[in-house]
Amino acid sequence: MIRLLDPLLIVALALNFVALGGSRIRGVIKAVALQGALLGIVPLFVHSSIGVRGLILVAVTVGLKGFVIPAFLVHAMREANIQHEIKPVINFISSLLLGAIGTGLAMVFASTLPLAAEHTQFLLVPASLATVWTGFLMLMTRRKAIMQVLGYLLLENGVFLFSLLLLEAMPFLVEAGVLLDLFTCVFVMGIIIHHISREFSSISTEHLTELKE
Repeated sequence: MIRLLDPLLIVALALNFVALGGSRIRGVIKAVALQGALLGIVPLFVHSSIGVRGLILVAVTVGLKGFVIPAFLVHAMREANIQHEIKPVINFISSLLLGAIGTGLAMVFASTLPLAAEHTQFLLVPASLATVWTGFLMLMTRRKAIMQVLGYLLLENGVFLFSLLLLEAMPFLVEAGVLLDLFTCVFVMGIIIHHISREFSSISTEHLTELKE
C-alpha cells in the first residue's frame, strides 16, 4: 500500500490547483472535500499498524472533512445565495502561478529538512507544505467569506498531513482536539457568513470596512 502514497499525494496537490483556479464556489467546496477525504486515509498508507486509535482518527477525519463540513458549507452558500467568486484580490491566473511557485519551493525546502530516512523518499512533507501555502493564498486573495473558510480548511489539511509524521507519538485526545477546533471554527465562520449576508446582502468581506462605531 505504501506504493500508492505518492500517487495519492499528487492527486491532493492537483486539488490545490483546482481550488486556486476555481471561481465556482460549489466546485471549490467539492475539491476541498475530496482532498480532505483523501488525506484522511493517508495514515493507512504511512503507518502499517496504526491500531484502533488510528482507525478512529481516519474515520472521523474522512467523515468531517469529506462530508459533514462540505455539507455545512454548501448549506451556507445556499443561504447566502452566492455561487461565484467574481473579483478576487489576485486574479485566478496569478493565484495559480503563485501556487505553482510555492509548490516548487516546498519541494526544495523539504529536501533540506532533517527528516527520518523513511519520510524523505515520499512527497508527504512537500505536499503538506504546499497545501499550507495554498491555504494561505486562499485566505489572503479571496474576498468571499466562504472562500476564506475553504482556504482555512486547505491550510488545516496541510497541517494535518505534516502531523502524520508524529501520529504514533500524538495522544488521541490531541488528535480529537484538532478536529474539534476545526469543526468549531467552521461553525463559527458559518454564523459570520450568515450575519454578513443578512446585513449586506452579500458575503464579500469588503463590506466589513463599512462598519462604523
